[in-house]
Amino acid sequence: MTQVTKQEKIKRAAGVICKQGMVQFQLSDTAIAIVASVVGDNEDELDLIYAFREKPSQTMDQLVESSGFAAGKVEQLATSLAKKGLIFNQPSSAGRMVYRLLPFMLVGLMEYKFMVKLTGSQEEKDLAKLFEKLLAGLRYQIQNNYDALSPLFNTAPAVDRTVPARITEDGKPIQIIPIHKTLETPEEFVVPSQTVEEIINKFDDIAVGYCFCRQRRSLLGEPCSADAPTLNCFTFGKSARHTSAQGFAKKVSRDEALEIMQEAENAGLIHKAFHPGSRESKPETSICNCCKDCCDTLELWRSGTLPLINSTYHLSVINLEFCTGCGACVDWCPTDAIILNDQELAQRDESACLGCGVCSRFCPEGAISLKEGLRRVFIMPPRLRKS
Repeated sequence: MTQVTKQEKIKRAAGVICKQGMVQFQLSDTAIAIVASVVGDNEDELDLIYAFREKPSQTMDQLVESSGFAAGKVEQLATSLAKKGLIFNQPSSAGRMVYRLLPFMLVGLMEYKFMVKLTGSQEEKDLAKLFEKLLAGLRYQIQNNYDALSPLFNTAPAVDRTVPARITEDGKPIQIIPIHKTLETPEEFVVPSQTVEEIINKFDDIAVGYCFCRQRRSLLGEPCSADAPTLNCFTFGKSARHTSAQGFAKKVSRDEALEIMQEAENAGLIHKAFHPGSRESKPETSICNCCKDCCDTLELWRSGTLPLINSTYHLSVINLEFCTGCGACVDWCPTDAIILNDQELAQRDESACLGCGVCSRFCPEGAISLKEGLRRVFIMPPRLRKS
């Protein structure tokens, strides 16, 4: 029987990870280098990763069969890989332990590796550069297949959901314009929670870690221009139990969570909620608090890598009688959905508005309200090269 070398084990493990998640990667030297950096010389861990090549989620019995390791060895290896950000090991709702191999990103290795409090070490910087190179390869792949991928992206579910700000900078409630007609949605559709308070109050287990986007950009020499706070990346329920158990985040109380959320809102950050499998009928798994310049979702869109696909229940409405053309909303809008028109007044592009309420929060004239109404925001990334 031919002996598999360590380098070959790294390569095949990287190939399996490349196929996981919503965003799949081509096997590359960069992907192989990331796996080598994270897993190191542990060949048994590489073999366990390879055991997920047919099924990304497995029970203990299935992993014993697919890996050839005894149950005790599987548990040891899976525990180690979970702490490295490569395996999600939490029991199902029925109480049965399920092991799931995580992808490189959304949500997986990249997020978890940069969610802890960083030291600024050379090792961290090198890993951040490898991920940047991995994303550059993805951008090249997307741009080269732009026409073929565009209709596929257009049918994809929303990656995240915007939860709007509710209070202006001076503490007044943002005006919400209720919808006065029946939404054209299935009868079983239930509007998901529209405030962070509602979301937080659902859960007993809440954990908070550091913003992996702002931390990774800082390692790349691009610190947040808004100097936004970083300890505000939330996970809930099963995800909170996982992130806290692996040391990626720490458990906090509801009151502590609300205080951190308010600090994020004061800094103009955007609340973006995530649901399992993008199913908004399911309870939230996490909330990111995103700034305009560091957020991976926004940066990947602006850089021509991935489309912006968001679900929102609000749309900003500008009262031109009150608008003075100060431009505050233009500066704060994360998707550049607002410009000053020929009359030097604010003008909003509905197709690009996330309904986040940040423009309403910082409008000094109180000229912007939020109108209710379920919407899907889809914007293809800019085309960087011709066919």
